[in-house]
Amino acid sequence: MNKDQLFAFAQHITPQKCLSRFVGRIAQCQNSWVKDTFIGQFVKKYNVDMSEAVNEDPFSYRNFNDFFTRAIKPELRPIVEGDNTIACPADGAISQLGDIEYGTIYQAKGHTYSLTELIGGDAELSNQFLGGKFATVYLSPRDYHRVHMPLTGKLVKTIHVPGKLFSVNKVTAEQIPNVFARNERTVCLFETEAGPMAVILVGAMIVASIETVWTGQVTPFSKQVQTWDYQKLSDITLEKGAEMGRFKLGSTAIVLFGKDAVNWDETLAAETPTKMGMPFGTLVN
Repeated sequence: MNKDQLFAFAQHITPQKCLSRFVGRIAQCQNSWVKDTFIGQFVKKYNVDMSEAVNEDPFSYRNFNDFFTRAIKPELRPIVEGDNTIACPADGAISQLGDIEYGTIYQAKGHTYSLTELIGGDAELSNQFLGGKFATVYLSPRDYHRVHMPLTGKLVKTIHVPGKLFSVNKVTAEQIPNVFARNERTVCLFETEAGPMAVILVGAMIVASIETVWTGQVTPFSKQVQTWDYQKLSDITLEKGAEMGRFKLGSTAIVLFGKDAVNWDETLAAETPTKMGMPFGTLVN
């Protein structure tokens, strides 16, 4: 067993949710010694560039979570202009992107996973994206951890899907099949000029919670799929580049579009670094 396989095996036997709850409590702690120690070690280990933050002093944040989800200076993340352009939703790196073929999405190293499973088991909803495009953006620990709208869209539905909390880094994606459709996730469905768009926030090991701007914290560790229909509840429209959600302790965002709706920017490929707001694709005219 090599080190990558050992890392994957360790995740299977780790009490994922207990560990995540424990780390989540630490991340919420406001004790100065606890939070400053945690933040200081994190900044040093991951070489976090605090000059990009609106508040550059890492020790002035109320707790680790506030530091981790820190706002970034808007001028450093300009939103790509143009009515037919798509903005990158997050800082990080492309994990994979391409076509949704036969209802499956490519994960890594020969692994694929089910589009329907990813969305929470609703075949009618997943059918909107058959033959369409997907892009997976991995947010590393040092990255800016707010997720923004690729296009202006009206919120249609939110689905919270319970699941595992495997890591979602490159090694895990290559070693553990179906990881994005197994992990806890929040599926956000929008209607846009390009048709249906999904932005899926995937939880991971020690992710304390996922938040959206319209509901706040999405309850972690629930046992049942939960669905909120916003076509009936309210009229929520978010502009391209607007914040739509955030991770407390980071993870992955997956963007889906329907068939013949968009093309990804030709400069993008697996492992391409990304910045929120950069050109991500164009609408098909």
